[in-house]
Parts: sequence; C-alpha cells; structure tokens
Amino acid sequence: MKGSASVTLFQVLLIFTTMVQTQWSTVSSIYCKDMSPNVYRPHSVTITEFGAVGDGVTLNTKAFQNAIFYLNSFADKGGAQLFVPAGRWLTGSFNLISHLTLSLDKNAVIIGSPDSYHWPVIDPLPSYGRGRELPGKRHQSLIFGFNLTDVIITGANGSIDGQGAIWWGWFHDHTLNYTRPHLVELMYSTNIVISNLTFKNSPFWNIHPVYCSQVLVQHVTILAPLNSPNTDGVDPDSSTNVCINHCYVRNGDDVIVIKSGWDEYGISFAQPSSNISISNITGETRGGAGIAFGSEMSGGISEVWAEGLRIVNSLHGIRIKTAPGRGGYVKNVYISDVSMDNVSIAIRITGNYGEHPDDNYDRFALPVISNITIKDVVGANIGIAGILEGIQGDNFINICLTNVSLSVQSVHPWNCSLIEGYSNSVIPESCEQLRSNCRQTPVCYDGSSSSAMHVQKPRHMWSTSWLLNPLLKLASF
Repeated sequence: MKGSASVTLFQVLLIFTTMVQTQWSTVSSIYCKDMSPNVYRPHSVTITEFGAVGDGVTLNTKAFQNAIFYLNSFADKGGAQLFVPAGRWLTGSFNLISHLTLSLDKNAVIIGSPDSYHWPVIDPLPSYGRGRELPGKRHQSLIFGFNLTDVIITGANGSIDGQGAIWWGWFHDHTLNYTRPHLVELMYSTNIVISNLTFKNSPFWNIHPVYCSQVLVQHVTILAPLNSPNTDGVDPDSSTNVCINHCYVRNGDDVIVIKSGWDEYGISFAQPSSNISISNITGETRGGAGIAFGSEMSGGISEVWAEGLRIVNSLHGIRIKTAPGRGGYVKNVYISDVSMDNVSIAIRITGNYGEHPDDNYDRFALPVISNITIKDVVGANIGIAGILEGIQGDNFINICLTNVSLSVQSVHPWNCSLIEGYSNSVIPESCEQLRSNCRQTPVCYDGSSSSAMHVQKPRHMWSTSWLLNPLLKLASF
C-alpha cells in the first residue's frame, strides 16, 4: 500500500508540474492560434506585371503602388497576393490594403530608397502617443498600413533592407528635422501576420504594430549593426493579443520592447498593451535589452508572458524603463526560462529614465510597477546581476525572483532601492529588499490572467503544500 501510494504521489506531482509549466503556453496560444501565413488568396499578381525591374537601381515605387491599387478591387473577393520574385527591388514607401498577402521569393530583396520615403506625413493621432514619433514630423515607413484587417507579410526568407546607414548618419549629425521611418508599421489594424522574412538595416524600429490587435510575428530574422541607433527589433505599441515567437535579432537597441505611449499624451489616449506572448527569442544588442518595457509606457502594459529567451553579448538582459511623468503601469509580467552570456547587466529596472517629449508633462504622474516575476534564469559572464531602482514615494512592488543563477564579475552584484518583493534560490544572494522574512507575505504573479500567487500561503491553489499534504498522509499508511 505504501509503495502504491508513493507511485500515486509521484504521478500526481508530475501532472501538477506539467500543469504549471504549460499554464501560460495554453493561455498564450489562444491569442494567435487561428493565424497563419498560408492563407489562400484566389487572386495573385507579380510585381513585374506592373513594370518593376529588380536590378537594385531602378526605382519601383510606382509599380508597388499601382499593383496594390489594382489588387484592392479583389479585397472583397477573397483577397489577393502580390508576389515579389528574385531580384533587388528598390522602392520608396507604399501602403498596404486589407485581405492582402505580400510574399517574397527567397532571393527577393525589397530595398528602401531614402530619396523617396523622405517626406513628412501627418500623424492620424494628434498627440505624441506613439512612442517617440512626433505628429507632422515623421517620415512614412517603408511598408505602411492604416485601419486594415487580414494582412500577411511573408516569404521564403526573402529580405527587406532599409538602407539605414544614411539615416543613422543624419541622426548622429543632428541634421534630421523629422522622425526616422520604420521598415514595417501598421496602425489600427487587426489580424496581422509577419513571418519567414529577414529585416535589415532599418532606419529606426523594424516592426511596429501600433493600436493593433491579433498580431503574429514569427520566424523572423532582424539584423543591423550593433552600433546602429534605435534599431529596435519588434515594438508592440498600445496593442493587444500579440504573439512573437521563434525570432533571431541582432541589432543596436532593444530586441523586443513593449510600449504604450509617452507621458501626458499616452496617459490621455490611454490605449494599453496587453495579452502579449513572447517565446523562443535569441538576441544580441550592444545598446539595449533582450526584452524591455517602456520607456514609453504611459498607456499601461500588462499581461505579458515570455519564455525561452537567449540573450548574448548584450548591454541588458531584462529591463523596465520608466520615470516620473510617465504615469501608466507595468504589471502582471511573467518571464521564465532565460539564459544569458556576456551580458553587462542581467536585470535592470529604472525609475529615472528621464527623457520627455516636451516640458508639459506632469511631474507627479508616477508609474505603477508591480507583479513582475522573473524565474528560471541562468547567466554566464555577467557584469552585474541587477540594478533595481524605484522612485521616491513610489516603490515598485511585488518584484519576484526565483531560481536565478548568475555568474557575476562584480563584487557588488545587486544595487536595489525603493523596491519591494521576494526572492528564492537566487545566486548571488539578492538584495535585502527582496529577502522576505517570516512576518512578510509577499505576492508573486504566477502568469495567470486572473490571480497572483501568494508564495508563502499553503491554501493557494498553486501551492505545492496544497497538493502534497493529503498525499503525504496517504503515503504514510
């Protein structure tokens, strides 16, 4: 009887462990489970049918614009596909339409021409709500979409090259009067798939869905020199139900960064980013982080789950950036299964990231940073384990570190102030603010969409003692 009870105990524990490990995998897959880059389109044309020449010299802006104008007549007839064959296709900005697939051959390269997407456009949102982009003072992105549905940008690992070097030079020389363009930007759009492509040398951020929902970015490679300015990889911005998976990014700024508007403009527009799933990402960045939040987070960021992050040769591993004046919140963030190698600062939470769009921000608009769980992290060749800094009068709370093992070079591995939380199995030992004692009842977010986990309360449904106590009694017979 005792042996059989032990087997039962083991089996139930195995089931329990599997439930915990797959809890967020199941939930997150709901966001994008019905989205695929392989949607059948009954109407298809090739860009050469509109006079395009893939010699890398001929400007094909009109060909792309005319092709998409023609395909718009099929939007309500099952949709259409624009195919880009092998070649080097120089073009300026062009706009997408709904129910469209833009498909690139494996040897196709769409090349952005700085001379022909060099004009400012008026932002449909009359505010500084969109990250760092200024109304009436930005260049249109190379590939742009507004108020669309059912858009697929895909290929057999074809490439989109922004020729960003000239833009980076203008930025460094302070000769730009307008914000640099993205490679792909979609606004107020839904059911978006970006997959199986390589993005190179973006002038600014690479993939920027803003005010969007149901967005899937997968099997994407993003490349830019490690010293290129602001070449973020994927930036979900005030967007919901976003999945980013199986991507490789090597760039000059954040690999994946979540945003939701800047200071008073983001606060007034109040469009959060939420329900975001990130998995199986490998990244390298000299100037940013493997995964980041903010610093434009004034509309709020919540319900973010990330796992399977591999961060190498980078400045930061995991980072939250905010400041007085931001308002908003970053909460209910669950990050697990992270490995780092040669990272200067493994975990950084910054409460004094002080850039502002103007001087009109409310200095008393303080952000709420809470329910941040980071677990199952290993790191080799780490400079500093963590710099975790809240704001005077605005402690960042429920910061939880579990099963974190870092090989740290610094004799002062942790620097913490104005934070509260919990730590367990952290090497080197975490800062005092995260070391709870028996009188404390810290709360750690467990990745579920509805509750947090009281790590010291056995009555909680996810506590191991809740499951073990009756079974241990059974095993004692």
